[in-house]
Amino acid sequence: MQYYVNAQTRRSGDGTKERPFKTISEAAALAKPGDEVLVFPGLYREYVDPKHAGTEDARIVYRSVEPRKAIISGAERVTNWQPYQGDVWVSTIPNGIFGDYNPYTVKVWGDWYLADNAHTGEVYLNGRSMFEVYALNDVLNPQVDLKSWDKSFTTYTWFTEQKDGNTVIYANFHGVDPNRENVEINVRRNCFYPSVTGIGYITLSGFVVRQAATQWAPPTAYQEGMVGPHWSKGWIIEDCEISDSKCVGISLGKYLQPNNENKWATARVKHGTQTERDAICQAQIEDWTKELVGSHIIRRCDIHDCEQAGIVGHLGCAFSIIEDNHIHHINNKQQLKGAEIGGIKLHAAIDVIFRRNHIHHCTRGIWLDWQAQGTRVTQNLLHDNTPPHGTALPQELSLGEDIFVEVSHGPTLIDNNVMLSMFSLKLATQGVALVHNIISGPFIFVGSGTNNSHTNQPRYTPYHVPHRTEVAGFMTILHGDNRFYNNVFVQNGFDEDFLKISAENGWERITTTGTEPFSDYPTHDEFMSWYFIKGDTGDKEDRNKYYRHLPVYTGGNVFCNGAKPSAKEVNYREIKEQVYVNLVEKDGKYSLDTNLYELMPQFATGIISTAVLGEAFEPEQKFENPDGSPIVFKLDYFDEERGVNPLPGPFACGCEAKESLF
Repeated sequence: MQYYVNAQTRRSGDGTKERPFKTISEAAALAKPGDEVLVFPGLYREYVDPKHAGTEDARIVYRSVEPRKAIISGAERVTNWQPYQGDVWVSTIPNGIFGDYNPYTVKVWGDWYLADNAHTGEVYLNGRSMFEVYALNDVLNPQVDLKSWDKSFTTYTWFTEQKDGNTVIYANFHGVDPNRENVEINVRRNCFYPSVTGIGYITLSGFVVRQAATQWAPPTAYQEGMVGPHWSKGWIIEDCEISDSKCVGISLGKYLQPNNENKWATARVKHGTQTERDAICQAQIEDWTKELVGSHIIRRCDIHDCEQAGIVGHLGCAFSIIEDNHIHHINNKQQLKGAEIGGIKLHAAIDVIFRRNHIHHCTRGIWLDWQAQGTRVTQNLLHDNTPPHGTALPQELSLGEDIFVEVSHGPTLIDNNVMLSMFSLKLATQGVALVHNIISGPFIFVGSGTNNSHTNQPRYTPYHVPHRTEVAGFMTILHGDNRFYNNVFVQNGFDEDFLKISAENGWERITTTGTEPFSDYPTHDEFMSWYFIKGDTGDKEDRNKYYRHLPVYTGGNVFCNGAKPSAKEVNYREIKEQVYVNLVEKDGKYSLDTNLYELMPQFATGIISTAVLGEAFEPEQKFENPDGSPIVFKLDYFDEERGVNPLPGPFACGCEAKESLF
C-alpha cells in the first residue's frame, strides 16, 4: 500500500494521493511491511517515530518524491525577537513548546565528554548555527573563539536563561533584523528515530534531515542520533542530506542499558574501560546477535555540520556498509570536546565496510574504537582532517587524523585509500593491514595509547568468533601484527604551531612519515624463534615473550621526500627527487596534481591477497570478506584491474591519479 504526505495540503486526509496526510507521522503510525510512504516537497517540522517494522522481504520505505525536497526539521522558527541592546535581541519562548524535553535546560553530558555548560539546544541564523556563550556579557561583547575552525562566525553568540516558566534567549545578530531573517531554534530531540527498539527493515530515501537537539552518545550509554534504527536490523539510509545535529547525525548505536547508563560519569567506581566491557557482555547476554541487530546500509548521503559525529555506533553498527557518502565539517565549532568525535566514530565495527566515501574537514576522519574485527576501509578519499592553521587546541583529541584505530585485535584492512591530512593514521592497536594506499602523514601512537591513562594497567578488549558477535576472548594490546604492502609514503610538511603546542603539552606527534616507527618490531622468523628453542623443556621458560611486540610484515612500499622505511623493510624503493601530491578542487570535483607516477621506480611487486596477508594473531581470523571468501587486491581505487606486477599506491595506472576522485 502507498501512503501520500503533503505539507502543502490545507487539511490532512486519509493518506491517498487525492487526500494526502499533512504529516509524515500520520503515515508512520500506519505503515506496515511492504508499504511505501511518499512525501511531497515541503518543510515537515516534526519528530517521526515509526511504529512498525518491515521485514527482510517486505521493507517499509519512506521516500521523498523529489530527492532532497522533503525536509524533516527538529527546529521551529522564532519571530518574536525584541531589541535588547545594540545588536543584541531577546526572545521569550513559552516552555510548553518543548514538551518534556527542553533543550535549553538540558546540558550536553555523558561518559568521555570533556566540555562544560553547553546545552543541547541551538540557535540558527539562516540555517547556520550560532555560538552559545554562558554569560550575557559575552553576547553583548562577543570575542572571537580561536578554537573554532571558522572564526569569522564565532561572534554571532547567544545565551539562554529561564524566567517565569519561559526560555529566554539573547542573541547578537550583528545588525541583522532577526524577524526578517530565518531564525530557528531546535526543539525536538530526534527527527526520524523509533522510540523503541526492534523497528527494523526501514528505508529512508532522499530526505533532508536537520536541526535536532541530540544528546552526547558515548559507547557506554544510550546512543541516539537525529536519524537512526535504534537497535534493530536492516535499515537503509540513502540519498539524504543529514546536518546540524547538536551531537550526532546518524546513530547505529547502542540501546539503553539502565544499569549501565553513563556509569563511569555517574558512579565513578569502575573505570570507563571496565564499564565498556560490561556493556558489551550485557548486550551479548540480551540480544546482540547477527540475526537481530545491525546489517545497515548508509549510502550516497551528504552528512555535515554535526558537532559530535556524522555517524556514530556501538555494537548496533556491526555488519553494516557505509559507502559513497560525503562527510564533512564535523566538530568544526569545537564547542563540544571529548573522546567520541569524528566524521565516523564506531565501536565494534565487526565486518563493517567503509568504501568510496569522501571525508574531509572533520576533527578526525574515521575512528575505529575496540573490535575493528573484519573491518575494511577501502577506496576512500580523506583530507584536511586536521584543524586549519591558527586554531587553538583545547585537548589532544582536537588535533585529528584521517583514521584512528584503537585497542582492536583486528583483522582491520585499510586498502586503496588516498590519505592526505597532516597526520594519516593513529595506530594504538594491532592486527592492521595497509595495502595500496597513498599515505602522506605519519603513524602516531605506535606502541602506545593502550594503557589506562597514567597507569601501567593495560586495556583488555574482546575479540570475537569470526563474522559473529559472540565473544571468543579478551586480551591486552601487544602492538604489531601489522602488514604494509604496496603503499606510497609521501613526507609532507607540518604546521609548526601545532607541533609546538603538542610538545608543550606532551602530546605525541611524530613528524616522520613511513614505517620507521616499527623498526624494532620482530620479523616473523624472529618472533617464532622465541618459542621454538632447541632443548627448551619449558622449566625455565621466559614468559615475558608472550607480552612482547608481535611481528610486522612489509613489501613493495615506496618512500618519497624523506619518508623513512623500517630498519627491517624488504623489497622497497626510495624516490630521491621531490614528489608532490596536491589535491585540486574544481567545480566541486577533486583530483590529484602529482608527479608521483613520472618518478615511480619499476620493481618487482606482488599481487596481495588474503593468502599473503594471513590471519590476525589474537582472533586467528584471516583478512577476508565478511562472508569468509578471500580477497585478491586486483582492483584499484577506481575498480580498474592491476597487472601482475602492480604499481604501489591506489591506482593501477598513474594516468588515473589526475582523474576525478570524487
